[in-house]
Amino acid sequence: MEETPILKVEGLKTYFPVGGGLFGKKQVVKAVNDVSFEVMEHETFGLVGESGCGKSTLGRTLVKIYEPTEGKIEFMGKDITKLSGSEMQDFRRNVQMIFQDPYASLNPRMTVGEIIREPMEIHNIGTPKERDEKVASLLETVGLKPDHVRRYPHEFSGGQRQRISIARTLALDPKFIVCDEPISALDVSIQAQIINLLERIQRERGISYLFIAHDLGAVKHISNRIGAMYLGSLVEIGSSDDLYHHPLHPYTQALLASIPIPDPKRMRERKKEEINGEIPSPLDIPSGCPFRTRCPYATERCAQEKPQLRQVGNSKVACHLYDK
Repeated sequence: MEETPILKVEGLKTYFPVGGGLFGKKQVVKAVNDVSFEVMEHETFGLVGESGCGKSTLGRTLVKIYEPTEGKIEFMGKDITKLSGSEMQDFRRNVQMIFQDPYASLNPRMTVGEIIREPMEIHNIGTPKERDEKVASLLETVGLKPDHVRRYPHEFSGGQRQRISIARTLALDPKFIVCDEPISALDVSIQAQIINLLERIQRERGISYLFIAHDLGAVKHISNRIGAMYLGSLVEIGSSDDLYHHPLHPYTQALLASIPIPDPKRMRERKKEEINGEIPSPLDIPSGCPFRTRCPYATERCAQEKPQLRQVGNSKVACHLYDK
């Protein structure tokens, strides 16, 4: 039986103009630069990469916080880049986002009950009594108590706030959730709890996730497939096991080499695999392969021609090393 994509992205670009004042030179930040991938129904697609590579911009473009500059985003077979007002409201019900910072994403002037109830009120879902019952049910789902409805965000820890954010996200029964680094601001012990909660919710509700993070270890735990992103472009896509145990792209190999392991000898050996230098500015992306300025295998061709994602074994990789 062939799997059905719930989300299909083709040639997506999200650019931001900067500068261009009285005497300033107008430049363009190419935050997302020609990205294509699919997310299947009930699947978690992980997205990893260094800070500044465009992961969060991609996620925010998919939920239409940012408008795409070019390309196509299909959700459940419909191109969402051309939706009308009423169609956009339906889209908002089905696609939600969990933000990185649980301290900034909750309104401090609203109680927990008001925060979770607000999406249902905006979309006119249920009677007041049904909304109250659903708020209590959602709090129980995320591991909080029903009497927390009268408390304010500042009365909770970071992990509890993120649980409140997840409850709010579930209020509209979405089919797809973008998780934008939902554990990076939390303690390590709490991170595992939130990941386990997201996995349980997915099993119970059949939701699809785009899970964004820079920690490849955490992404491997929750994801079915993973995409490695560098300077606005996807450089490798594969199953979590393939990407973790048999990475093909030099950048993916370097990301894996940066994961700490509790063995000093093995860490010293892995140091040889790490890459040097800083990620270039998205204002001035290198010609050809964007990773060539930091790649130990770069050739003349890498400077002239940008590699395209192609099938290599069970994965897809954008690297001239694998050209036939």
